[in-house]
Amino acid sequence: MNNPKPKVSKNVIVLGLVSFFNDFASEMIYPIIPLFLTGVLGAPVSIVGLVEGIAESTASLLKAVSGWYSDRIRRRKEFAVFGYTFSTFAKLMMALAQTWPIVLFARFIDRFGKGIRTSARDALIAESSTAENRGFSFGLHRAMDTAGAVIGPLSAMWLLILFNNDIRKIFFFSFFPGFAGVLLLLLFVREAKKDNAGKQAVKIAWRELDPSFKIFLLVTVVFSLGNSSDAFLILRAKGLGLSIFYTIFAYVVFNLSYSLFSLPAGMISDRVGPRKVLFIGFLVFSAIYMMFGLVNNGAFVWILFPLYGVYMAMTEGVGKAYIANLVPQERSATAFGVYQTAVGIATFFASLIAGLLWTHVSVRAPFVFGGAMALLSAVLFAGLHGKMARRP
Repeated sequence: MNNPKPKVSKNVIVLGLVSFFNDFASEMIYPIIPLFLTGVLGAPVSIVGLVEGIAESTASLLKAVSGWYSDRIRRRKEFAVFGYTFSTFAKLMMALAQTWPIVLFARFIDRFGKGIRTSARDALIAESSTAENRGFSFGLHRAMDTAGAVIGPLSAMWLLILFNNDIRKIFFFSFFPGFAGVLLLLLFVREAKKDNAGKQAVKIAWRELDPSFKIFLLVTVVFSLGNSSDAFLILRAKGLGLSIFYTIFAYVVFNLSYSLFSLPAGMISDRVGPRKVLFIGFLVFSAIYMMFGLVNNGAFVWILFPLYGVYMAMTEGVGKAYIANLVPQERSATAFGVYQTAVGIATFFASLIAGLLWTHVSVRAPFVFGGAMALLSAVLFAGLHGKMARRP
């Protein structure tokens, strides 16, 4: 008889609630930022790519530094608190923006906060879990996080009606759920004390890393070069004929699908192994992006957005569980940071390339390119792991 799955710790549940409120705030405004930039401030789509590329790469570059330092001093909670606080106050800055450079700066501050907190928070989840329920813990966290990403856009839709499409007021109201998340983190998350705090020298030599981690890092970089910001999916939905209201609702459907499938995907990865789930996730992404590039009818949005949520559920939390299984726990934040930094650099170029392809080639080109890169990633993932498995 199988042993019962260990209980999920209080830290994992509270961190899930913190992420719920943070995503409630962030996703209240995320789907309207590209519409605000292009429709209110008059910025071209290439600027949307620049803003999102800089924002996401900022977050990812900081994840390596903050992850390394978190491992070095062997503390996690402080990074999470400061990071969530920066992101919360960036919402107020967005409400005051009159030109796109101010939006860029606000997004920079928001993602600066994300870069500070994410690696340490993920390491705290890993430390609060066991090898037997790590996929479940990360899946639960992603499910709660993404539940906030469902409530946030729904609230934005209601506020658009209430305030007669005044986007700035939505930016202002997004501050309050973010602040609630910071309070939960301060009051209820407890970090276990560790020996030799402040004396831990943390180094990760490339040659000492698990070969599977190296392969996954390489494959993810290739994949990320075609995985541009979701802002382009939002603009594509709008371009296929959806109103602002229904464009945001399509984003809600995506996040709802993401939330519903995150926990099952984590449980499946605990059973069959995260590598198989990730491989299928790459293939699903490839098919979805190709379809976004080929379709002409807005009705396809209601199929593709929920399928995109399934892809996210199969890769986001599962990928972190996969990494956590490949590196020692005392180096986990550093490994998460290295991974996120590599992804962030690639994502910057992905969003920049997508904006240029959209502006100078066609609105279809970014999605065809992304689908092709995802297919190449799946082939590399299967092929490189196959070669490694055949080694004597």
